[in-house]
Amino acid sequence: MATFLLQMRISFGHAWITAHDRRARRTYLLMHIHNIKVKVHQIAVWYQLRIYPARGNRFHTTVTMETDTPPIQRRKTRKQMLRSVLMDNLLVILLVLAVGIGIGMGFALRLVWSPDDKRKIFYLAFPGQLLLNMLKCLILPLVVSSLITGLAALDKSVTGKLGGAAVLYYLTTTLLAVVLGIILVLSIQPGFKGGNTIERTGKAKLSQPIESLLDLIRNCFPNNIVTACFERGETVISLVEKKLPAITTVAPGNMTTMGTMTTTVTSTMAPDPIFIETPSIQMGGGTNVLGVVVFSIALGCVINYLGPMGVPLKNFFESLNAATMILVKLVIWYSPFGIMFLIATKFIEMEDPTRVFEQLLYYFLTVLAGLAIHGLIFLPLIYFIATRKNPYLFIFRQMKAIITAWGTASSSATLPITMECLVNRNNIHRNIVRFVAPVGATINMDGTALYEAVAAIFIAQYNGRILTIAEVIIISLTATAAAIGAAGVPQAGLVTMVIVLTAVNLPTNDVTLILAIDWFLDRFRTAINVLGDSFGAGILGHIFRHTFANIPDVDGNLQGYTDMESDSSDKPANGDVKGSDITKIYPNIEKQGLDNAAFQMNTRM
Repeated sequence: MATFLLQMRISFGHAWITAHDRRARRTYLLMHIHNIKVKVHQIAVWYQLRIYPARGNRFHTTVTMETDTPPIQRRKTRKQMLRSVLMDNLLVILLVLAVGIGIGMGFALRLVWSPDDKRKIFYLAFPGQLLLNMLKCLILPLVVSSLITGLAALDKSVTGKLGGAAVLYYLTTTLLAVVLGIILVLSIQPGFKGGNTIERTGKAKLSQPIESLLDLIRNCFPNNIVTACFERGETVISLVEKKLPAITTVAPGNMTTMGTMTTTVTSTMAPDPIFIETPSIQMGGGTNVLGVVVFSIALGCVINYLGPMGVPLKNFFESLNAATMILVKLVIWYSPFGIMFLIATKFIEMEDPTRVFEQLLYYFLTVLAGLAIHGLIFLPLIYFIATRKNPYLFIFRQMKAIITAWGTASSSATLPITMECLVNRNNIHRNIVRFVAPVGATINMDGTALYEAVAAIFIAQYNGRILTIAEVIIISLTATAAAIGAAGVPQAGLVTMVIVLTAVNLPTNDVTLILAIDWFLDRFRTAINVLGDSFGAGILGHIFRHTFANIPDVDGNLQGYTDMESDSSDKPANGDVKGSDITKIYPNIEKQGLDNAAFQMNTRM
């Protein structure tokens, strides 16, 4: 205190001597009086925090500051630690329990129900259908608002880099998954070990590679963005009969021996009809997610280009995105209940699970081995090399999305939960998540690509055909391209599977060999698809962390209200300093107390 008064006296005396008129002296006097008031208040607050840290808020402060002697924190008991872990991972625990209960319920009900009890199974699937409907209902507003707000908030120079890096990651991991699947299926050779007694189920859907590729490009540019929300175009080749005109033949008469002419014989013959392959565009049910994504990306870039003129539209989509995420959080808590009934229904619908697994055991193990190696070794290794972080901790934080993907078998339906986990659990910048996650859920299908490569070579082995190196390369490239065009819905890989089979002249009807077990493998490959999307967001979030360091990671519609509240609370009322804002005004008070030079300079006028 004496040192402080001496410093104030010397400073005041120097100012008083150097001032030559009354107005200057009065100004210096008022400045030093104000300095003394602020200093006294600062001393009082520091004294209360340093000497009496547990006396409550005498100075209305709620900020806990670091001092030389911090208060002793009580160690949590084992019960408190267990409760904290359970509350933090409650939803993950509920999802795991739902999967186990669903499997047990399915096998238990098989004892009293048969797969022919369609009415009972239909009623049992009702809670699960509600979950799928709620998740699918949120896909469209979430994809549109996320992409538009994410691109509208990005810097113009960053958009191209982020998009290029995302596409490079997607193509690399998808091609890596295909190569892994080919190596495993050629090494294990499941098609030669299962025998020729596999029972065919279902019906194959005819498709041609050229038409499918054109459909993929055509759906990127829908003719009506409104109709693209509930239907997408597909090329259908039909045989149109062309009738040819009848052929009339005239037989001339013959001259008889009596010199008379016989009558002319006329005959009409109808030729065989000709059937012409006529392609046409047929609009089918289902959301054209690819077209919606392309439109949203274009609109987001245009809003970013408009600058101040696009702010109202940007704020609208930011509010829509925030509202959609709140709805997602509500739906998440219903997901364990719905997943339980979805799984139980699928197990009841199986005709003979024992026979199916016996016939397709090696094929089943080959696909699972490939998915496990890709999802638990290759993708974590890529993530670790790029970020130097623990990939398995990242997987644990994404467990809600992975289990939901396994239960729903739809990466598009899991998209809301995937984004919620990336932002809130793995702390990835929401602008990166808004761009990467919707695009990844649409075009990044690592598990589907691996599955298609394995299935195509399995069918070739089943038919006793040895593929050449050129045909294996064609399968790898075709499976990669077909996986990009696969929709994020259950069993969408079967549609693109026909494209791969047609490319190497394999019978497309043999898809029915694997339909009996496809629904079960579909859940595992969907989980790997979601995991690949999540790792991509994590890697890009780390690579572009410096670029997004100055961009606030908050909802745009809430940011304005937060700024207003902070502005109003930071201003002292009637010249008083609020205790809750002491660290903002005196940031060095907790370092070295009154002896800190920086602390003394904060209030020196």
